[in-house]
Amino acid sequence: MTTDGWETVIGLEVHVELATETKLFSAAPNRFGAAPNTNVDPTSLGLPGSLPVLNERAVELAVRVGLALHCDVRPSTFARKNYFYPDMPKDFQISQFDEPINVGGWLELPSGTRVGITRAHLEEDTGKTTHVGGSGRIGGADHALVDYNRAGVPLLEIVGEPDLRNSEDARAYVEELRLVLVAIGASDGKMEEGSLRVDANVSVRRPGDPFGTRCEIKNVNSLRSLGRAIDYEAARQVELLEAGEAIRQETRHWDEASGRTLSGRSKEDAEDYRYFLEPDLVPVVPDPAWVEEIRAALPPLPADRRRTLADAAGRPPSDGEVVVAVARGLDGLAVAAIALGADADRVLTHIEHNLAVDGADALTASSFAALVALETSGALTATQTKDVLATLVAEGGSGDPAAIAAAKGYEAMASDALAGAVDAVIAANPEEWSRYVEGDERARGKLTGFFVGQVMKRTRGQADGKAVTALLAARAGG
Repeated sequence: MTTDGWETVIGLEVHVELATETKLFSAAPNRFGAAPNTNVDPTSLGLPGSLPVLNERAVELAVRVGLALHCDVRPSTFARKNYFYPDMPKDFQISQFDEPINVGGWLELPSGTRVGITRAHLEEDTGKTTHVGGSGRIGGADHALVDYNRAGVPLLEIVGEPDLRNSEDARAYVEELRLVLVAIGASDGKMEEGSLRVDANVSVRRPGDPFGTRCEIKNVNSLRSLGRAIDYEAARQVELLEAGEAIRQETRHWDEASGRTLSGRSKEDAEDYRYFLEPDLVPVVPDPAWVEEIRAALPPLPADRRRTLADAAGRPPSDGEVVVAVARGLDGLAVAAIALGADADRVLTHIEHNLAVDGADALTASSFAALVALETSGALTATQTKDVLATLVAEGGSGDPAAIAAAKGYEAMASDALAGAVDAVIAANPEEWSRYVEGDERARGKLTGFFVGQVMKRTRGQADGKAVTALLAARAGG
């Protein structure tokens, strides 16, 4: 709900650059970051006489995405979509119109929510126009530069149903889709490089009413921007409707600096792109046996991997630490370490908080499990374990955690030494101790961190935080 009595309706169109070596209809390279207008050929530039030749690898990746999204893979055709932009050198785009390759599917979010997929069709990307001067948009620019490196790069446009109701789920949808695309090798999913771009269709309505007039926010290139743009646009529409004004269907652009969507152009339901069948390409009719080969070769998808890890850890698939482990690609490590006897809670905590580092994927399950065992047995404190883990990863991930701990001089404190340290800290901080003893649960929670920190400082990090907390509670009478 954007405000009392209103509901947001969101449908996303995600444009994905496929990870092919060459472009969709020519042998020009499909590479990011090259000097402008170097990854080009006559077909990319739309030169007279150049003809398209379909890239089989792009079709394979499109089928792979369709199967991963539970779509029906169908025979398809290409059409010419006519419009006149400087970055479209032929003055038309080859796309799929009434017969797309993938139809009807769904994507499961970590929460368990399923979002419908209307279609996922192949098309060629456009070039890139850069407006120089002014705000960086066409209005007020001094001149424009066109780079055709991206022209002809294979795109898959994934059109979602308007099933999303808030910006958080919209972000979760794009992140989950990105994980799927990367997992199956269809795209690198790098929003910052334009490999994945999002258009958000946003409208608001009273719950139960028909859908309202939507506005399309074009080419959002980060998850943070997507969430902010949707929230702003929904609030803008509510404000207009509550003032008695109508929503004008249009495309809008997100301005990150001002935190606002800005009007682009009006957009009717039926735009006159004058689609007609591409005369230089034959229909695409994937062999059913080939499609089944692609299906059989699909790796486990993120939703399946969350379920596997959740079963191993005794948690629901929507658990935050389970979601993080899969997103970081460390779920296999977690499952293997738990199978070796490592405490599931400590495994997942370390993955979320201590393994967001380069080299974490090289950590072996046996070394990880051995380290967690040292921690849960009391041989190492949480602080010491974190330090040993960092060293273990830095040294390649397969070392002996006990040897690393010994080299660092880590050993468990004797219980009487720990008790003495706690008593010394209490004696040195009588006012804080008095507040701890007399305080309620909330007050004690705040002061526990203070006392644990002081004990850690006194013992040079050798104290076990949980043991210190237990001793404080015992000294205070429970």
